[in-house]
Amino acid sequence: MGGGVTLQTLADAIGVSRTTVSNAFNRPDQLNPALRERVLALAAELGYAGPDAAGRALRSGRAGAVGVLFTEQLSYAFGDPAAVSTLRGLAIEAEQAGVGLALLPAPLAGGDPAALVTRAVVDAFFVYALPDGHRSVTAALERRVPVVVADTPYVPGVPFVSIDDRAGARAAAEHLLGLGHRRLAVVTLRVLEDGHTGMVGAARRQEAAYRVTRERLAGYAEAIAAAGLAWDEIPIFEGPNLRAVGAQAAGALLELQPRPTAILAMSDELALGVLDAARAARVSVPAQLSVAGYDDVPAAMPRDLTTIRQPLVDKGRSAGRMLLEALEGGAPADVTLATELVVRGSTAAPLRP
Repeated sequence: MGGGVTLQTLADAIGVSRTTVSNAFNRPDQLNPALRERVLALAAELGYAGPDAAGRALRSGRAGAVGVLFTEQLSYAFGDPAAVSTLRGLAIEAEQAGVGLALLPAPLAGGDPAALVTRAVVDAFFVYALPDGHRSVTAALERRVPVVVADTPYVPGVPFVSIDDRAGARAAAEHLLGLGHRRLAVVTLRVLEDGHTGMVGAARRQEAAYRVTRERLAGYAEAIAAAGLAWDEIPIFEGPNLRAVGAQAAGALLELQPRPTAILAMSDELALGVLDAARAARVSVPAQLSVAGYDDVPAAMPRDLTTIRQPLVDKGRSAGRMLLEALEGGAPADVTLATELVVRGSTAAPLRP
């Protein structure tokens, strides 16, 4: 019978007002406990689960949820350690405020991500790891609800939380150069959203559609140029943020002649893949190859990976506080968090010929 039962059905059966029955589900503190138990017992008997969430949101003007826009598949949100930590921080703030999170995929190809954003019953949007001009971001902005972006894309006038990606990348490159490395290579996060995995030419890297990729490439370039090396001659391998891609990149880069003595990976996941490939190829780290990552995810320390530490959970928490402030009518200021070079055993001076 549940499909035909409404709040009014329950109200008529018990002999109370519709508002009283609604309070049993939505505002229990406004109701006598014994009466609330009668309402819930009858609802259970008739198979009524409660008021429709979408309808309640329309009546109240609040959905009680934040839409989280991630790139690619939803599985990425649970598979990438940096994304997991950032989401954890966001969830901490949302939980404390009694706000839910709705994960919304923003696929790079196929489907209509804008339609999903338009239909989402949410009060605000958190945007993370999307390229410039993505249709999901445009659709979110058109909703005229609060939007906060973390890392990428940067949208003028939209509250933004990030780290100094360029400074972190520059510090990683300067560390390797300071050890004496002159044959460097880079494994980069996606440059463009066309699905390419492989070596990257100078023209392509200048067209990077992701702010994080642009900034980290710029940081590497600044340090390399300052050392008197030609940035355009540095071999670069591009791909999605997967450990298997890091291993694939290492396989390609280690076949170059002369072979790089150090690899800068734009994430720890990519760097861990490089370490896996080096071990499989019996290339000694750091004696024959130094490897530096970026993020300092939990797996970095056990693998003794030199990396750039960023406060991932704090980034998510900052975004959560900014969203809650915006929902209360405030105008949150942009937040830039600090990075730190963490030197471990995956980097050392190159062997002398």
